[in-house]
Amino acid sequence: MLKGCYHYFIHDKMNPRTRKFLSFLYESSQQMKFTEIRAENNASTVTEFLLLGFLDLPNLRGILFGMFSIIYLIILIGNTFIIVITRIDPALQKPMYFFLANFSSLEICYVSVTLPRILFSIATQERNISVLSCATQLCFFLMLGATECFLLAVMSYDRYVAICNPLHYPLVMNPTKCIQLAAGSWLGGIPVQIGQTCQIFSLHFCSSNQINHFFCDIPPILKLACGDTTINELSVYLVAILFAAVPFLLILASYSKIIATILKLPTATGRAKAFSTCSSHLLVVFLFFGSASITYLRPKSTHSPGTDKLLSLFYTIVTPMLNPMIYSLRNKEVIAALRKLLRIK
Repeated sequence: MLKGCYHYFIHDKMNPRTRKFLSFLYESSQQMKFTEIRAENNASTVTEFLLLGFLDLPNLRGILFGMFSIIYLIILIGNTFIIVITRIDPALQKPMYFFLANFSSLEICYVSVTLPRILFSIATQERNISVLSCATQLCFFLMLGATECFLLAVMSYDRYVAICNPLHYPLVMNPTKCIQLAAGSWLGGIPVQIGQTCQIFSLHFCSSNQINHFFCDIPPILKLACGDTTINELSVYLVAILFAAVPFLLILASYSKIIATILKLPTATGRAKAFSTCSSHLLVVFLFFGSASITYLRPKSTHSPGTDKLLSLFYTIVTPMLNPMIYSLRNKEVIAALRKLLRIK
């Protein structure tokens, strides 16, 4: 419309000031249109990201590779040990250890999404990752993270039934119910997390392709997006509340009833035994939910690369490494099963 007016008045006898003003408007609209096209072209040119990782610690490259390799081996060996021992020992054929074996399997998958890529980047200094690979890593990381939240809630429910309703425990936590709860934990977060990943990677990335992190995570990726990401941040908060805050509140509700029941037990021995079966799980809950909640429930403006990396290291690597130790060293039945296994060998 502005173009038509311009060509109409340019041939007419009119005030020079008016003609100059119309010329300015026309040229401005053309420049804005050119800028928008250039921005769209720039946004579509990002085909891969650059994971900066531990680029700021070049002198510690060998130490980091050795440390992460040892941690990965500890996680694999420790969790595999728990899976094997809960399968072969008849004394551990209980719902509690069925869920513990699922949890150990989950930890192996969860760590394998990020740690091999970290080791590869440190060893080869190859930091490029395609947009598709980055989206795949994020999607699996989010799905397994949701599974961990659900599985921790299911394990607390198992302890609640065992301590608060011991007579009904075999009926309530029957094999079919256990399989259903485990399957629901593994599959429950898949549709939502796939949708969230697609939503994040439908954004335009026009400012930079450098991810100041050691894996593809939501906060550093959103920082690279151009334009308003308020809707995306809101969806992240809603998903975090659904998959982290709600299970955590259910865990707290279960343990409040568990503690109240334990305190009513008549003997000190009974109270100590009940607390010992719950303390390991409760410690794992606070380690995982504490660090993950701080990461995903903080506003985007308060995120800093150093803090995000530290927190991510804690709930993606340190906690999975500690879990087998917590569950094995603090559980008398697991220690007894290990002694029996070693004695047989």
